[in-house]
Amino acid sequence: MPVNVTMPALSPTMTTGTLAKWTIALGDAVHAGDVIAEIETDKATMEVEAIEDGVVAQILVEAGSENVAVGTVIAVLAEAGESFDRVASTAVTLVQSDATVESVAKTPADPLTKARPEKPASQPTEPSAETPAEKPAETPIETPVETKTSTQKASRIFVTPLARRIAADRGIALERLVGSGPRGRILRRDVEAASYISPQAAPSSVDDTNLPFVAGASELVMNSQMRKSIASRLQDSKQQAPHFYLTKDCQIDELLRARRALNDRTTEGVKISLNDLVIRAAAMALMEVPDANVSWEGEHTRCFKHADIAMAVAIDGGLVTPVIWAAETMGLAELSKTTADLAERARRGQLRAAEYSGGSFTISNLGMFGIREFAAVINPPQGAILAVGTGEQRPVVVDGALAVATIMTVTLSADHRAVDGAVGARWLQSFNGFIEHPVTMLL
Repeated sequence: MPVNVTMPALSPTMTTGTLAKWTIALGDAVHAGDVIAEIETDKATMEVEAIEDGVVAQILVEAGSENVAVGTVIAVLAEAGESFDRVASTAVTLVQSDATVESVAKTPADPLTKARPEKPASQPTEPSAETPAEKPAETPIETPVETKTSTQKASRIFVTPLARRIAADRGIALERLVGSGPRGRILRRDVEAASYISPQAAPSSVDDTNLPFVAGASELVMNSQMRKSIASRLQDSKQQAPHFYLTKDCQIDELLRARRALNDRTTEGVKISLNDLVIRAAAMALMEVPDANVSWEGEHTRCFKHADIAMAVAIDGGLVTPVIWAAETMGLAELSKTTADLAERARRGQLRAAEYSGGSFTISNLGMFGIREFAAVINPPQGAILAVGTGEQRPVVVDGALAVATIMTVTLSADHRAVDGAVGARWLQSFNGFIEHPVTMLL
């Protein structure tokens, strides 16, 4: 019998999502575990895997469709050996409404009869002429870009949904681009770096290729579900949570020496980063000052028993905050492996919903970009977030004499509804103590 593929719930709060692209087409055979689509949620762009074997018989929702409700049937698979005609007669009827899905694929009255029939091995492989009525259903624009030779398809071009949309708007051929992302994936910056002049902006009588630029050229880029969610959550945070800020200069020379010594002695494959040590110090400080490990929930204040620290990871098109659960219980080697794994899978869109939802405290580190200091917006409903700047050599006064030390500036943003100023100050003092005397993290 037919197998219905439905819009999955990829996070506890997800009610709708954007079907960013299909990686399958009508007539394709799929197996359980194969990636069949990319879904944009309010948190991230994630790959969706098939849960059963089958052949793609119907695609009911176009790539690029927004606000597709969780549970909506988006495709139908025929089981092995099952007739497409039978699937057509028994497949679910999808009820559509503008409130549920913004755009749904328009399928022919009898789409399955137009799917590619299986050919015996003895038949020639050269394509034959087709009449318009016999032309297969068009593949949605968001499916993977492929080129064909006379005998086989070339390798799929890996590209993020946002980069694909920008390329389509600008008329840029993805085949000509070299991706800078993981496994050669084409990212937004790769498309934006490509040379382009809008043909609409230039006079039709002028050769576009000879123009160095077009004055006032611009474009409108559709905001992704992730971008909209980030905008909504942080706007609410800034408007509703009364932020206050505390800044501290931390001397990290001893911390850097300890890090070098630890990395000289760690097992192969483990490399402790400065960010790992910052997370460890923050976790220890939250245990030492538990009044800072809270969130405001209206009639109640939630007090967390563990340091569940979310770390901000920049990805193409937005930001995701995977959580290190009970970070205070981890040794540095385990913490290093955990953070590296979470960051890598976050950039690939492979996190499970439970890995980026929740947390009691967030760390945002922009030190790798040379940022000296900044103030971050609280990640609601958490009570605080720590902004970490770069470590740099600065003049300091030690015992009345001028000296040079490596200083890292951090700024705590706290929600004054849940965290008092004195509590934030005590937490920052505790954090600084662990940073400047790293051996105390082992106690």
